[in-house]
Amino acid sequence: MEPIVVEATRGDVVEARHRVHAVAVSGGQVVGSAGDPELVTHFRSSAKPIQALPLLRARPDLDDRHIAIACASHLARPEQLEAVRRLLARAPATEDDLECGTRGADAGPTPFEHNCSGKHAGLLALCCARGWPSQGYRLPDHPCQQAMLLEVAAAAEVDPRRIQLATDGCGIPTFALPLERMAHAFSRLAGLEGGARAMAAMRAHPELIRGPLAADTMLMQTQPGWVAKGGAEGLLCAVSTDGLGVALKVEDGGQRAVRSALAAFLTRLGVDTGELGAVPIESSRGEIVGELRAV
Repeated sequence: MEPIVVEATRGDVVEARHRVHAVAVSGGQVVGSAGDPELVTHFRSSAKPIQALPLLRARPDLDDRHIAIACASHLARPEQLEAVRRLLARAPATEDDLECGTRGADAGPTPFEHNCSGKHAGLLALCCARGWPSQGYRLPDHPCQQAMLLEVAAAAEVDPRRIQLATDGCGIPTFALPLERMAHAFSRLAGLEGGARAMAAMRAHPELIRGPLAADTMLMQTQPGWVAKGGAEGLLCAVSTDGLGVALKVEDGGQRAVRSALAAFLTRLGVDTGELGAVPIESSRGEIVGELRAV
């Protein structure tokens, strides 16, 4: 099947088109696709619920907010930063221990305000629990990142030696996988040790995962039982309560096309997504001047 096409219109004119690849997996089998289900891309922040699993096993004392923020790509809203602060305190670690940097589109004026600071706080808590040094926890040869590689490989059921690594925006390794393997990993999430706990925490606090109007937060708020996590360059992975795993990638990396494409693909799979796919384009005055729509 051809990729999903999301158009950006202004008035009656189509100004841009985004091609989107998507795949759905259930019970180890592909049950739906659009475009190329074998497209290889980096897992980016969509891997965070899987990367949190070693922390959940090492620290069963953490509450839902601790877990949700460890899975988040937050917007530095007050409630999100408070959750990061609480997780750092439980690690125990300080803001000075965070190695996520201050440069790039997702960074803030301090590492604490970086959108990945919750994940980094979780990695520091894991290092404390396992007796690993906290310094350099972001580096590929550190025991923490070796554990992340093995966790992702096990979830996707691939040989870790076949996973190509690169550096994510926050400085830690990210993992190149086909979309089908990402969807497969998410379809298995509830059955992985700690997975059901991570999913419950994300469902309980979708507002911590990203924020208003984000596709992952909105899907969890509007579709009971679903868990979703977006990633940079137009990636999103999700799983339903009955183990339907989905991975979706905007070919040109355009984040704005994710919501419309996700709604269109889930509709093909028989999921009623309501207004998820209705994405208006606004002027700087807040006027509706166009829309994003899947065609």
